[in-house]
Amino acid sequence: MRPWAAALLVVILAEGVGAGSALAQQQKPNVIFILADDLGYGDLGCYGQQKIKTPCIDRLAREGVRFTQHYAGSPVCGPSRTCLLLGNHTGHNYVRGNPGQATQKPAKGDIPQPADAFTFAKLYQQHGYSTAVIGKWGFGPPTGPGGPRHAGFDCFFGYANHGEAHEYYPERLWRNDQQAELDGKQYAHDLIAGDALKFVRDSAATSGKPFMLFFTPTIPHAKLQVPDLGPYANEKWPENEKKFAAMVTRLDRDVGRLLDLLRELKIDDRTIVFFSSDNGPHKEGGHSPEFFNSNGSLRGIKRDVYEGGIRVPFIARWPGTIAAGTTSDHVGAFWDFLPTSAEILGVAPPSGIDGISYLPSLTGKAKAREHSALYWEFQEQGGKQAVRFGDWKAVRVDLSKEENRPIELYDLSKDLAESSNVAAAHPDLVKRAQELLDANHEPSTLFPLFPDEIKETPNSRAAGTERINQSGKRKRQAR
Repeated sequence: MRPWAAALLVVILAEGVGAGSALAQQQKPNVIFILADDLGYGDLGCYGQQKIKTPCIDRLAREGVRFTQHYAGSPVCGPSRTCLLLGNHTGHNYVRGNPGQATQKPAKGDIPQPADAFTFAKLYQQHGYSTAVIGKWGFGPPTGPGGPRHAGFDCFFGYANHGEAHEYYPERLWRNDQQAELDGKQYAHDLIAGDALKFVRDSAATSGKPFMLFFTPTIPHAKLQVPDLGPYANEKWPENEKKFAAMVTRLDRDVGRLLDLLRELKIDDRTIVFFSSDNGPHKEGGHSPEFFNSNGSLRGIKRDVYEGGIRVPFIARWPGTIAAGTTSDHVGAFWDFLPTSAEILGVAPPSGIDGISYLPSLTGKAKAREHSALYWEFQEQGGKQAVRFGDWKAVRVDLSKEENRPIELYDLSKDLAESSNVAAAHPDLVKRAQELLDANHEPSTLFPLFPDEIKETPNSRAAGTERINQSGKRKRQAR
């Protein structure tokens, strides 16, 4: 366990129940986390989009707080969601890549989390919440130990794995641990959005029990499929770009339906709604992120550890508690959601995590504590690492080349587009970055970052799980 991380955990446990304790004395709020799939930082009107219409998500921002420096867990789906669920960055998690990139591939489907992994859903479940994940799962079949119900979700409806989720007109979806057969003509997103609304309505009718909904639609992930082109039918754009825009606007419509339902049910002021995306914009299925400037002024897209691959839209709305129309430059990441949830509930976060609660930045009652560093690793395309410390961002790529792994250094306060590598002018900062990159990476045989890791231990799930368990023990002992 790194000394800085051990100190961080001590501070979290000492101070982390401040604002949350007061909130916990009130009626426990309902919590909804909406996670779009491959939606770029610049794809929303409230983040500068000029062509795609997103009035409902823009309304969410007007009625809440919009974060400008929030980061996904990874530049691809699976590990990013792992960071959100478990409160750790990719250097400490078991799942660090999408299933096709693992050295040990499962017989079918995705790679499950260790059975004893503690998720934010388990936290809410332990404190009396009804919990559901509706949309894409991606961590093993619902009938296995990595299924949603083993991860703390009472209810599940949607796609079980990543491969299934590429098709918007599927032959089947899952309802808990049973397959729901379809005719291949029903648009899955509409079914998933309808089920999310039904869960909220049914939960509100259950007297005295709050709910936690993890709503994970696959829009705007490729394939580019949509029932109609909506307001873009007559635009003189490439057909695939019309489809992409129509998918984003369809998602926006359903965010609006959800907000309207909260108001109708009179639970608006006791429901927190979070909105984000799992990584940067994709260049798949015929969509070009340049057409809509999907990454804004940022460099990179999905699968990059530059800002465009990992900096994501992040909005939170809680009428009466979060001031409307505010903007926050707080620097946070997906692994902060679990400790934030703990503070909302007025309890200490679990030990052995990397996250810090950002609840003070939501309520405006105090300034949230900052991370000393944020870390990412990604083993595709030769292997990549990135670390942000203060306004400095270090990137290292081509890690499979043992002879040359130079560090790039960028000053985000002056160079948000990461266009000017200033490593040569700041050897002291490069040395600090090297220390942070090394300190935050724990070797993985399932998703090896460096060539020598493949040879270290057998490629087995048991070995990987034991490594994660031992890491957690070390963190607890370090406290």
